[in-house]
Amino acid sequence: MNQPIIQVDAFTCTPFKGNPAAVCVLPTPQPDSWMQNVAQEMNLSETAFLVPQEDGFNLRWFTPIVEVPLCGHATLASAHVLWSEGYLSPEKPARFYTQSGILIAQRQGEWIELDFPVNHSQPITAPPDLASALGVPIQSVWQNSLGYLVEVESEEMVRHLQPNFGLLKTLPISDVIVTSQTDSGSEYDFVSRFFAPGLGIDEDPVTGAAHCCLAPFWRDRLNQDEFLAYQASHRGGVVKVRYTGSARVILGGQAVTVMRGELTG
Repeated sequence: MNQPIIQVDAFTCTPFKGNPAAVCVLPTPQPDSWMQNVAQEMNLSETAFLVPQEDGFNLRWFTPIVEVPLCGHATLASAHVLWSEGYLSPEKPARFYTQSGILIAQRQGEWIELDFPVNHSQPITAPPDLASALGVPIQSVWQNSLGYLVEVESEEMVRHLQPNFGLLKTLPISDVIVTSQTDSGSEYDFVSRFFAPGLGIDEDPVTGAAHCCLAPFWRDRLNQDEFLAYQASHRGGVVKVRYTGSARVILGGQAVTVMRGELTG
């Protein structure tokens, strides 16, 4: 088959920043094994596969080793591709049917807004070896369906983390969001990083799903509903977050196409 595939950098307006995702708009559904092989071949944190249906698109996301139930940056990339490649009129919202329910993406000027489910965290006792695996002191540890959420005392700690991934993989859960409030004077409200060796991704550059967890976490601490967040990976990316205490979180990001190709196998 000759299948177009497009690579998009999401949560950025600058090529080679943000989080890259590959997007395939398929004419018909394909076997899971084929989609997993394509994701492994692309070797990005996520590859998205879309199939048109009557009032939207079926959307699935694969890491190089596993399918996941929710992915923010690859949804952002998918919406960008639908509009920029002419699959959908720019004034129409993108409607996605996924394992996490119906997700809506809409254009807001140069930004794309995603309507995602909130993901609440519960406080827990820090698992043995978690602080050692991260290499920094821990202020608090929480757990949600994505993994652990760890608060540390400074932005500098978040930015300079160098986890021991071998040790991290031995924990009961090996996927960890690490976050802190930003320093005084920063344009951002909080910073984070996301380590996911359990999903085959040592570090995900910018993670929309993590901000579904971070929204209620920081709303309770900062007493505000809107945030400008920075995910401080090597590539880095900016996420607008709006959360009013409902069951949904609005995530805003930008995206840029960096590559167009064709799958022949």
